[in-house]
Amino acid sequence: MLKLFWVNKKHIKIACIAVCVCFIGVVIISHVSKKNRQVNATPQSRYTIVIDAGHGGIDGGVSGATTGVKESEINLSIAKKLKELFSSVGFNCVMTRITSSGLYGYLAPGHKDRDMRARAKIINESNPSIVISIHQNNYSSPSRRGGQAFYKKGDKRGYLLATTLQGALNGVYTGVKDYAPLCGDYFILNVSPCPAVIVECGFLSSPQDEALLITEEFQLSLATAIFNGSLEFLVCNE
Repeated sequence: MLKLFWVNKKHIKIACIAVCVCFIGVVIISHVSKKNRQVNATPQSRYTIVIDAGHGGIDGGVSGATTGVKESEINLSIAKKLKELFSSVGFNCVMTRITSSGLYGYLAPGHKDRDMRARAKIINESNPSIVISIHQNNYSSPSRRGGQAFYKKGDKRGYLLATTLQGALNGVYTGVKDYAPLCGDYFILNVSPCPAVIVECGFLSSPQDEALLITEEFQLSLATAIFNGSLEFLVCNE
């Protein structure tokens, strides 16, 4: 019985991946053909993806152990690359912030609360299919490395999204142990009306991760992994 279950589960995963590949092919063909004909709607245009670049403005987040790079800068750079990937194949894509500034409006006590509530407003008004919040991690030991996805406790679809994205993140880092997704009590997860994840793309407390995270090439690899994982989730969890 256990062996049969494992085989079926494996077959289901293979089938999902196959469908996902077909889906990607369809949306890419649709995108290319737009140059030659008028396209009124595409299957993927019914999806809205909210991408939240964490922190911003006076809230720089954590800093790089070696270069001192601000988390907020890397978050925004990866978020923009991720938006380009989604938009290029016809998805509706909304970013909570598009500049280095925060969303708090003015410098005064309570700026963090205003910032987070502004993000919540954007998310809820967008009526998204999924929410992806981009962050960078920090740990007391510089040996801790790799990407980590978080989901809201009790949210089954959020768990499925985080699981899919975690698998994609694990594939980006070589020589780093694979992680499982974790549940977390975070504002963005709690206010999102749809499956939502916080993606900690790497550890800025690790000089090795930091050296990768500051490069455009690795940022694009992370954005592509998140993009592909999101497509797999959308196809396999209609």
